[in-house]
Amino acid sequence: MTHPARPLRVVPAARAPGPAALDGAAVLDEIGAFVSRFNAFPDQHCVPTLTLWYAHTHAAEHFYVTPRLILSSAEPGSGKTRVLEVAQYLVHAPEMTISASTAALFRMVNAAPITILFDEVDAIFNPKNGGNYEDLRAMLNAGYKRSATIARCVGDAKAMKVQRFHVYAPVALAGIAAHMPDTITTRAITVHMRRRAPDERVEPFKTRRIEAEAEPLRDKLSAWVETVADGLDEAEPHMPEGVTDRSAEIWEPLIALADAAGGHWPDTARAACAHFVASNDPHRGSLGIRLLADLRDLYTHRGATRLPTSAILEALRGMEEAPWNDLYGKPLDARRLAKELGRYGVEPTVYKADGKPTRGYLATGEHGLADAWKRYLPADTSPAP
Repeated sequence: MTHPARPLRVVPAARAPGPAALDGAAVLDEIGAFVSRFNAFPDQHCVPTLTLWYAHTHAAEHFYVTPRLILSSAEPGSGKTRVLEVAQYLVHAPEMTISASTAALFRMVNAAPITILFDEVDAIFNPKNGGNYEDLRAMLNAGYKRSATIARCVGDAKAMKVQRFHVYAPVALAGIAAHMPDTITTRAITVHMRRRAPDERVEPFKTRRIEAEAEPLRDKLSAWVETVADGLDEAEPHMPEGVTDRSAEIWEPLIALADAAGGHWPDTARAACAHFVASNDPHRGSLGIRLLADLRDLYTHRGATRLPTSAILEALRGMEEAPWNDLYGKPLDARRLAKELGRYGVEPTVYKADGKPTRGYLATGEHGLADAWKRYLPADTSPAP
């Protein structure tokens, strides 16, 4: 199928090498070496992860999900945009954008397979800007799965009809971490970028030279992926221990490609997977998840199976890096604590302490905290105090 030309899409000038000439591990190594020239990454797992994510965009139709890639940072100037600038020359059919409307993205994705590279997305999702981003968030969430469509009414009032837009597409999002919606981050591999240290050096980004150097690499990557694509439809790669459910779903396309490449890539991909899944700190999740995690830390540290509400509130408010002493302008109180925990089936109870009735929370029991910890938090592997 032939698609309209798009800005920044690299058009092959010559036929890519034939299948017999391609070594998957070597191709991925070349892509990784190219990517590492232009950014200083925080750890050794970033480049392999980006390399495999770029590769998966050339075979997205063979996977049930396409993991979102988030490039976040605490401050601007941390290399997020540069990652996207390099990516545009390596991914399939790139659409580099900052402020494309949701309606335009609907139609572009529906018209042909593309890869969306969305920079400065935090400006859209920042609630202080007062923008209505629900349609965009819904599209990014739904487009994570291949079967997804979003229905919209099109046409004028006299000839209105419902059209189902196919919204499945690989998406990379760059922005300040604090403003990324949880519903997107849970469908994503998040690379936390940071500013380069004074002694870290990268190559300058010269567009024409980079484009010329990237073109044969992209062609080679696309050609290799095509040779293994048929085997990806039924791939069920073995996951590292502890990687299950959505985390496994997110990483399956990347590990399937690593297994197809061979060499060191199966081990490298699984090491990266284990690293990123483990670094998905539960404290970065919703407010409720943060509360459950802090309570588990508190009960574990004190070796307690029950604590009075007053002691819980005092401890939570005393956590220096936690939000509990200034929660939307006021400290966490007993009513808000019960409301937040009630969403997870945890209820306060009255028990006797020192012979007196005491209102608090039990770790065990039908409405205790332990069941919520088990269901909503990763396993606690920290040593007992």
